[in-house]
Amino acid sequence: MVTARLAACANLADAERLAADDSLRRMKILGHPASTCTRKVLTTLHETGHPHEFVLVDIMVGAHKQPEHLKHQPFGQVPALQDNGFEMYESRAMCRYINEMAKGKLVPTDPRDRAKMEQWISVEMSDFTPPAMKFIYHHIFKSPQSDDVLAKATKDLNLALDVMDAQLAKQPYFVGETFTLADIGFMPYVGYLMATPEKEQVAKHGPVSSWWNRVRERMSWRKATGEA
Repeated sequence: MVTARLAACANLADAERLAADDSLRRMKILGHPASTCTRKVLTTLHETGHPHEFVLVDIMVGAHKQPEHLKHQPFGQVPALQDNGFEMYESRAMCRYINEMAKGKLVPTDPRDRAKMEQWISVEMSDFTPPAMKFIYHHIFKSPQSDDVLAKATKDLNLALDVMDAQLAKQPYFVGETFTLADIGFMPYVGYLMATPEKEQVAKHGPVSSWWNRVRERMSWRKATGEA
């Protein structure tokens, strides 16, 4: 009886130690679920199935500007990543790292397809997201933008949507038949944009609307946004 109890205790201690070791090895994401960039990273994690731990950084009370977080993200933004002693920030780079570490399929192996993915990531970052964020700031985060700023954003956003429309009219995703990091890059901004009056502008672009209705149902996105 005593021997059995000692064995049980030993097994429990081993289990607890293994659980602690696993927690230390598991990738950690320091972020906030409302953050567009955090949503990109979480979607990538859920797509690849890579084990991770989410650590809330409450941007609503300014935790991202506090010394503890600045040690991990010196610009005071979210998210940041920790992986067994390795640390990095910047969401697009983090998504590439996660996909590689998980041996995921979100980056094409063909050089031309991979180049196209990078092209569309650049379009998202440079041509789509800046005007989209003006409306997101104005309507979602209640940071008023001037009429001039919104007028320019309308023009720039419409151009970006026209270009996206032309691509998505030919294929289901930005890089052909395969869902990639390029699609994930657009998703958080389109998602928030659809909660603003600019959803009407998106609705005028049929292929973009069809793409959004398709990708928003992916389980990875639903988990990243708390819908599943």
